Amino acid sequence: MRQARRVIVIGDIEIARLACASLTRQGSTVTHLSQPTENELRDALAWEPHAVAVLVRGDVAALRYALLVEHLRPRIHLVVMLFDRTVADQLLKTVPNCQVTSPADISVPAIIGACLGKPVLAVDVRSSPARVLIEDAERITMDRWRPDSRPRRLMRALSRQFRSHDLTSRILLTGLTGLTITLLLEWLLAVVALHQPVTVAFYSATRVVATVGPGESQPASNWYLALSGIGMLLTIGYSALFTAGIVNRLLSDRSIDIIGARTLPTRDHVIVVGLGQIGLRLCTALRHLHIPVLAVERDPRATNLRLAKAAGIPVLIAHAEDRAVLGRLSLHRARAFAAMGADDLDNVEAAIAALALEPDLRVVLRAGHNTVITETRSLFPIGDVCDISAMTAAAVAAAMQGESAHFVYPHRGKLRTHPDADCVATARDLVRRCDCSDPLHR
Repeated sequence: MRQARRVIVIGDIEIARLACASLTRQGSTVTHLSQPTENELRDALAWEPHAVAVLVRGDVAALRYALLVEHLRPRIHLVVMLFDRTVADQLLKTVPNCQVTSPADISVPAIIGACLGKPVLAVDVRSSPARVLIEDAERITMDRWRPDSRPRRLMRALSRQFRSHDLTSRILLTGLTGLTITLLLEWLLAVVALHQPVTVAFYSATRVVATVGPGESQPASNWYLALSGIGMLLTIGYSALFTAGIVNRLLSDRSIDIIGARTLPTRDHVIVVGLGQIGLRLCTALRHLHIPVLAVERDPRATNLRLAKAAGIPVLIAHAEDRAVLGRLSLHRARAFAAMGADDLDNVEAAIAALALEPDLRVVLRAGHNTVITETRSLFPIGDVCDISAMTAAAVAAAMQGESAHFVYPHRGKLRTHPDADCVATARDLVRRCDCSDPLHR
């Protein structure tokens, strides 16, 4: 039985309300401050709480509150929600009695487990090597993560090369294909029809492709000259297409490559819709596990696009609810479709559109932020629902009680923490919020 404690929860977001309700349900005396001033925070700290949780929107605001609490009451147990790892590292150096958590770190292992399907419950990507939680009969076991074999990964990588994904790439590949076919045909004709040596024939073919005329090594028949002339005329158009495609790609901010690691995956991949903090961390974790991933982001000015490019993650700039876009994502060969956008309703819309094209597709939904969707269990018929707010609140509640929770995962209608695997909430409690109507609620 956990000992009753006096705690302070700072924040007016969904995670703060869920954490307040969870701590109250566990017997703690909770002081919930939505957006406290320095004087309000000083008055609350005068009650000598055991711990303080800072659960606000924005890393800068969270850092400010954490430093203020440490200044007003040094060495108090602090639990702070931060996304940026650099800011988190600096805070831990300054305030060693602080425990930093983030919704991405807490929820991504369970989201990966949902993408892989049963019996996998979660994948701990922070351990080295990665560990996978598996439901084995009546118990939960951990095993080492085993990625696909190298030959299989190599075949997947080769199959995704030289694939078009937009108008620019189609123009470039059309020009390149035309030039290549013309070169090969001219080379073959020079060897077979004119009986030229291979090297001389190749030289003659390149002259045709370069539109400078066929080689003059020997007289040629009229039909060969006619074909060479047609080839030179065609290569003018192919060269224009190829040049236009090259210039456009060099001048544009490319999020998907035609060749290399950031090409469009075609099989065994996970499609991640939304490139926010959760989506980016999920994509990074999947790449760490050698699982092909494709991100879909509708905002071409999204902040995390630069980070995704640096991490080698292919990003398609498009609306995921558009059926024409979904038709280019190889849904029929995908492992899962993970809708991780910030808006729950947008996630539902994208999931329904994907299921309309591929009814057997495994769908994972991020939910819990929209006030319209008050009961995430109602979304289960669409796909596996990951309530990020409830999972983060469960981890915060465990941390406030002095326990360590690396991540949280759902299991048989309950939320469990890892490594302790304690039940911290039931399915009915997942969406139970506090009713703190006063800024200062005791």
